[in-house]
Parts: sequence; structure tokens; C-alpha cells
Amino acid sequence: MSAGRVDRLVMRTPEGAEFSYRLAGPVLRLLALAVDLAVIAAADSVLAKIFAVLLAASSDMQMMFTLIGYFVISQGYFITMEWHERGQTFGKRLLRLRVVDVEGLHLGLGQIVIRNVVRFVDGLPFAYLVGGCAVMLSRKGQRLGDVAAGTAVVWEREDTPPNAVLLGSEKFNSLRQHPAAVARLRQAVTPAEAAIAARALARRDQLEDAARVRLFADVAERLRTLVILPIDAIHGITDEQLVRNMVEVLYSEVPIEGTRAPR
Repeated sequence: MSAGRVDRLVMRTPEGAEFSYRLAGPVLRLLALAVDLAVIAAADSVLAKIFAVLLAASSDMQMMFTLIGYFVISQGYFITMEWHERGQTFGKRLLRLRVVDVEGLHLGLGQIVIRNVVRFVDGLPFAYLVGGCAVMLSRKGQRLGDVAAGTAVVWEREDTPPNAVLLGSEKFNSLRQHPAAVARLRQAVTPAEAAIAARALARRDQLEDAARVRLFADVAERLRTLVILPIDAIHGITDEQLVRNMVEVLYSEVPIEGTRAPR
């Protein structure tokens, strides 16, 4: 293990907001990978049977198309899932893991493609030996694909949703009048970011006035960089109330027409 190995990934955004994630260990990552490979194997088995029927006259053609099909399915699965699910696959979701940008920026499609293309190198010579060694030796637990893409895999603890008293749900929430904006917000904000905002609300009474103002200004600015909100939904309210409104709709179990519940 690297002498400089850390167990948490700490990032500070240009707005000054600090985000801390627990880095995923090799065992959790291996278990998540096993789940994903099982999903890929099941899909590949179905495709192989289809090719066996369509190309029954040529075993060579069957083998060629089966190999091509496996490549497309495996790459397509990881890239599509991590892009659509904001850094998660079925295996990662099951183990509460997520791919994030090491600088705290929004995870980009190019990064996802790079980390998965390099997966072939990490898998050499067998059983992800290269990737496993890289994770053990890397300061941030990164395999070669992560190093190339500027990403890391983190473990997200399961936070208890904030209660109604904390959120002040009896108050008017201007965001609820904009279901499209709420849907974009739920898509853009990761569970870890929502939890950080909720914890800021929980700590508000423990802070001095000036520190509380700075904290909510940082958190609100971070959330505003993720999605453009309607002017009438944010006009005339403080940063703290904006964060409260955002957290309320992110964690809300009350359906908002035109949205889906957060994952």
C-alpha cells in the first residue's frame, strides 16, 4: 500500500465549499464489479443464442459476432450506466459506490469513456491484476482508468432523510411550482451533495451568524452551478432558504407532478 494512501477524498470547489467522500476499498469495488460482470454475462448469453440461430450455417461467423457483441455490450453497459446514473452501475448502486471527478467537478462523458476504455489494461494479465495493484498502490485508490480520466470511486453512506422540522416543510417552497426545474435538480445533484446540504441545515444553530452566512452562501452557489433555476423560484430569498428549499424537494416523498423521486 502506498505510504501516502488516504481513506477520504476531500475536494474544495472554486466557490469554497468543501466536499468529503470516503474512498471505496478494493474489496467493495471487486464485489460491485462481480455484480456488473454477471449482468453483462447474462446479456451476452442471450445475444449469443440469437446469433446461434441467425448464423447457424457458420460457426466462425457466430464466434466473430459473439465477440463483437460482448465488446459492445460490456463497453456500452459501463459507459451508459455510469453516464445516465451519474457514476453508478447496478453493482455500484448495490454497494453504494459512485464514480466522481477528483476535483469536485461534474462527471463528464469523456471521463467515463476514458476510464472504461482503459479497463482493458486494468484487466491484464487476468482477474484485474494490473487494476488491483494500481488501486492498492495509488494514493486515492485509483486504477489506471481512473488516473487517466481524473476520477475516483467513493462509498456513499446511507444518510437518514432530514425530518420535517429541519426542512420547515410547512413553509411555502417556490421550487414546487416548477416541476421541470425540480426534475433537473434531482438529476444533477448526487446523494452525497444533497446530504452535505442537509447536514449544513442540521448544523446551522451551532454556527456563529457570520460563519452560517458564509456556509450557506458556499452551499447555495455549489448547487446553483449544477442547474439553472427559474428566476421567480429564487428571487428574494436568502441562500439558507434556497438550500432549505432545494433539500426539501430532493428528499421529499410527496410527489411533485412531472418529476420522479430521487434515487
